[in-house]
Amino acid sequence: MAAYGTVDRDYGIQLVKTDPEADTGIYMLNFMKYRQHAVYAGEADEAVSGREADDRYAPIEVLAAIGAHMCFLADVVKGSEDWDRIAVVRYANRRSFVEMQNRDDFRQKHVHKEAGMDHTTIMGTVPVGGLPAAAKPNRILLEAWKGETPAPVIGGASTAFAVEGTIIGDGRSWDGARYTEIDGDGEVDLSGATPEHQLIVLKPVIERWQ
Repeated sequence: MAAYGTVDRDYGIQLVKTDPEADTGIYMLNFMKYRQHAVYAGEADEAVSGREADDRYAPIEVLAAIGAHMCFLADVVKGSEDWDRIAVVRYANRRSFVEMQNRDDFRQKHVHKEAGMDHTTIMGTVPVGGLPAAAKPNRILLEAWKGETPAPVIGGASTAFAVEGTIIGDGRSWDGARYTEIDGDGEVDLSGATPEHQLIVLKPVIERWQ
């Protein structure tokens, strides 16, 4: 078990064993909840927030070295569950995501993620069709669900992804995720959410899907 979630080792093995000839890449969807204060070596550092520790972690150079990049980063405006930030990283192949964990340069940065993160869920997702278009300055409704694809909660351009596995999480499994652009500034009704259907309103910071 990681400090901030339960690792699905079977899915980890699946990522490593994917046939390279058939591996067209994976989009890792990260749900993040931060500690109030970062915890280094078992001691809370009240001068550093959990979010600030995660900003120190941001392994941009490591990702570039393995042919990966962050395609999406957003702050949570409100949600049916208590998350702070959402990110999506595209890896050119599944094996590289697992092998990255053993790189020295990654481990040096990872101490900051462990210090800042209260809990996280990381899903391996693949696009069902195309990729989302940039939504800024508009907001986005992110959905994640288990089971059949739910009916749209709102109108607006939407893009769906299939979830092939959850490498780190709280024991729940997921089948799909969807990004829907929210037109205007109106409120989004999240009352239809359930433990098997998350609804999260996001304010995009980075969008590099294409």
